Amino acid sequence: MRVLILVSSVVIAACPLHAQWTNRYAKVLGYRHHVYLEGYELPTLNQGPTDPAPSPDGTRVAFSARGWIWLLDLRTGTATRLTNGGAMDFRPTWSSDGRRLAYVRDDTRDTWIVVHDLGSGTEQIVDSPAMELDPVFTADDDALIFASASAGQFDLWRLDFESGERTRISERVGIELKPTVSADGRWLVYLHKGGGDRVVARDRESGGETELASERIVSQMRPAVRPDGRTVAYNWATQDGYELRMVAIDDPSTVVVLTTGVRRLPLAPAWDPTGSWIWFTEADAREVMRLHRIRAAGGAPEEVPVLAWDWGAPTGRLRVRTTMGGEQVAARLAIVDANTHPLIPDVGQATFGLQDGRIFFYSPGAVELTVPTGQVTVSAVRGLTTPEERASVAIRAGVVEEVTIQLDDVWNARAAGYLSGDHHFHLNYGGVYTLEPDDLLPMMAGENLDVATPLVANLHNRFEYQTMFGWERGGSPPLVRFGQEVRSHFLGHLGLLNTKTLFWPWVWGPGYQVHGGDDRPNAEALAHAHAEGGLAGYVHPSGPDPFGAENVGSLPVLLPVDGVLGNMDWLEVACLWTDEIGTAEVWYRFLNLGVPIALEAGTDVMNDFYRTMAIGTTRQYVYTGGATSFDAYWRGMREGRSFVTTGPMLELTVDGAMPGDAIAGGRSVQYEVQLASAVPVERIELIVNGEVVVTDDGVHEAGRRTYSGRVDVPQGGWIAARAVGGTAGWPAMDSYAFAHTSPVWLGSVGSTDPAARARAIADLGAAIDAAEARLLQGYGGAQHVPRIIELFTEVRARLR
Repeated sequence: MRVLILVSSVVIAACPLHAQWTNRYAKVLGYRHHVYLEGYELPTLNQGPTDPAPSPDGTRVAFSARGWIWLLDLRTGTATRLTNGGAMDFRPTWSSDGRRLAYVRDDTRDTWIVVHDLGSGTEQIVDSPAMELDPVFTADDDALIFASASAGQFDLWRLDFESGERTRISERVGIELKPTVSADGRWLVYLHKGGGDRVVARDRESGGETELASERIVSQMRPAVRPDGRTVAYNWATQDGYELRMVAIDDPSTVVVLTTGVRRLPLAPAWDPTGSWIWFTEADAREVMRLHRIRAAGGAPEEVPVLAWDWGAPTGRLRVRTTMGGEQVAARLAIVDANTHPLIPDVGQATFGLQDGRIFFYSPGAVELTVPTGQVTVSAVRGLTTPEERASVAIRAGVVEEVTIQLDDVWNARAAGYLSGDHHFHLNYGGVYTLEPDDLLPMMAGENLDVATPLVANLHNRFEYQTMFGWERGGSPPLVRFGQEVRSHFLGHLGLLNTKTLFWPWVWGPGYQVHGGDDRPNAEALAHAHAEGGLAGYVHPSGPDPFGAENVGSLPVLLPVDGVLGNMDWLEVACLWTDEIGTAEVWYRFLNLGVPIALEAGTDVMNDFYRTMAIGTTRQYVYTGGATSFDAYWRGMREGRSFVTTGPMLELTVDGAMPGDAIAGGRSVQYEVQLASAVPVERIELIVNGEVVVTDDGVHEAGRRTYSGRVDVPQGGWIAARAVGGTAGWPAMDSYAFAHTSPVWLGSVGSTDPAARARAIADLGAAIDAAEARLLQGYGGAQHVPRIIELFTEVRARLR
């Protein structure tokens, strides 16, 4: 039985499909990058106990596992499944009388709160068109306090059960999450985010508030107030991992560290009813959550194992094999039951695809998992070149059912002489796991990815996982070598690839606590990469229409400068978080000036997040002629023998020449474009000096198509091909299909056409003027950045 007891009149619809990823859930005000809200603050589906909640009588612990709520009997060690629906249930909390549980329900588009009566099984629904999170009962059980974005931003609200009246109890700028209440009802402790992240304790008697802890970014942090209202437990991010801490409400300077250690990640602390123990969960080396508790008085944490899992319904086993050409191959899988609830194996990481909301995991080629009886649907892909294949199987109680899925490529990259690479993603970035470099290998196998360059990066003022820089796997694919993302605030983010040492500082510019006024151009970091034989460029640079009147100042401040001056090797044209068509327009201007900047592509996903995309779903293919070494790959990338893609495969020849080559211009040339795609493509375009000269239909379903013809080309400049349009489903994960080849040059590499060059000078000149204005505003005047101003003088001279 479902009883709706709260409806908000404020409607916040989920954003429609955009040319770049923005948000899957209804937009919440106060978050510029919604990926961090969805990655850090929303619940996670894991294997093993998550979000523990000890019962008031101390005999049971409620938690979420596999996306359902379970009750662990501490006397027997048996966990019994409480919920079994299609949506996912998370973050349980008890009423003080032990008769009800409240928890968060998630259908991949919205979250709401369920109040579950354990005696009758009745469910009361607390919902609005926006998201609701983090319920907690008041001390007298008469009301529920929770976080809701129904007013636009996440605030704390109070719902009176008897009257149904709802009251907003926090309205400050920013967002409030994770309320927790002391046993006497006096203290309300919560997390505030806005201009920094803070743990705040509110005295319900006086209305006064005390800041207990603060930091710029505290991903995954959750406070919990002790029943006696004197102490708050919380997990806190450090340079090396997370610490479990306690702080006194009446003296926030008194902080006790309970657990510490490199790459430790205690999550979701919760007090037992006596205030003697703090419960938390932590992932093991196989990404399975384990339940722990530690005495508030100190000591070593102890694991509380789940000895048996009672599903409360019949189950069977499902064995899935994936093959290609008769051989068993690794694959990306998504499996759902008859209610469309996601099913995952007993070990390993589950990932929520932000674009489509599907929960997926990787199989080495054969995987077995426990599933409820009834019809189960399996979906499988391997990289971007295999159309999605599905199979349905009926599960019987106590029986192992086996299904084999045959995958077929629309294009074989290795046979065509290409290697594929993803050059922008972060192995660890404040998520719920601590991944090791070896954890990349199953992902790369499942995505048929040859080269990976995970970037170490700062999380604001924390420079995490520096020790992973220098780790590499060479020889033959999979090839892995760590790179670095250097963030000079609005000057532009840089990717340094194939370097030997880290560039310092990692960050500078207005907005950072250290080096906030540093007069340092990005050219220093770019030169560092070149001195070490590496390649460097700008990442995620542009949104749609970067040279439009309203967007002329939207580019990173030093991107047009470094592009015109030739300081960069490549530009990240394809990335999940930016618009490929808009970024391509920036790239065209540089090419039209005769600057042979190469293509680059990267997903910019955070692998330790639960809510993210798959690596390699934006990637680059580099022609190496069959060679499989790092050296051959970097050489082909530098020479422009490549294409980037979010789905389609695209090959171009012009009079038999490949991208990176030069042919004679000023005549009619013969072109041939080979398209192979596992997803629909709206159109194919031939581009000469940034202008579309040929357009043809793409493919409406998975398949291949060849395009050929003749086109007149000018004396100088370049010619390339691109594939555009079509909503991208599996195996793709971007918002539309896109691929672009590197150019075939006319006359010589770096040649130009006068008319195209004049247009590029005008557009880049306007962008440079706007960039300088942003620079002066950000730094407070030219006198603070004389070195950078010199570059603007130099680039204007170059344009003239």
